[in-house]
Amino acid sequence: MVKQTGSGLHYFSRGFSLIFTPGIRRFVIIPLIINILLLGVTFYFALTRIGEWVDGQLAQLPTWLDWLSYPLWVLIALGLLVVCTYFFSTIANWIAAPFNGLLAEHLEARLTNTRPPDDGVLDIVKDLPRVMKREWQKLWYYLPKAIGLLILFFIPAIGQTLGPVLWFLFTAWMMSVQYCDYAFDNHRVPFATMKGALKEEKGVTFGFGALVTLLTMTPVLNLIVMPAAVCGATLMWVERYKGNFGRY
Repeated sequence: MVKQTGSGLHYFSRGFSLIFTPGIRRFVIIPLIINILLLGVTFYFALTRIGEWVDGQLAQLPTWLDWLSYPLWVLIALGLLVVCTYFFSTIANWIAAPFNGLLAEHLEARLTNTRPPDDGVLDIVKDLPRVMKREWQKLWYYLPKAIGLLILFFIPAIGQTLGPVLWFLFTAWMMSVQYCDYAFDNHRVPFATMKGALKEEKGVTFGFGALVTLLTMTPVLNLIVMPAAVCGATLMWVERYKGNFGRY
């Protein structure tokens, strides 16, 4: 499990270098611009409101837990930041989905020494219904679990202690699902099949997703997280899943 987690971290770090690959950089530009704009809004929104949100959560603690106020302030603030980060990342990924799929497609061709697809603008437009249908699948998979975790936040003591930890783990899983799905979807692998493949290698999945989550919350580095995560996840597809995905 530890080795697998390290592999997940390694894939993401290699994704950073891949965004500068000649012939690939032009497919990075649009996702990069979308990510910069949306994350700028995220951090402005979060940093101007987070103190108020955390104080509201701490007000629900029973008096005998007052001594935990300071460590819980940090824990709850991080949990709320994770929630905001994933929310705005989801919006960014919706907007950038066609371009992320294109980036994954061309990078895979480069990694496997095959001819890249020769898709024009019309081909991309024709493919939009399928791409957006897949994004809806991810959203409906995400929403019930997210709502359940949000309800947990309102349970005194339990919500303030377990809530942020569970949110982080859930977000790490969803980050892997989000970014790995582009390569799987390019090959028309069903969403349920893709989830099964990721669950079989939980260490890699959570290691990759955890690093994506942490760096998405890190100023400056978060600006290039989206294209780097797409590249890292595509590399993971080529090296771990492409040859045997049909068995899932």
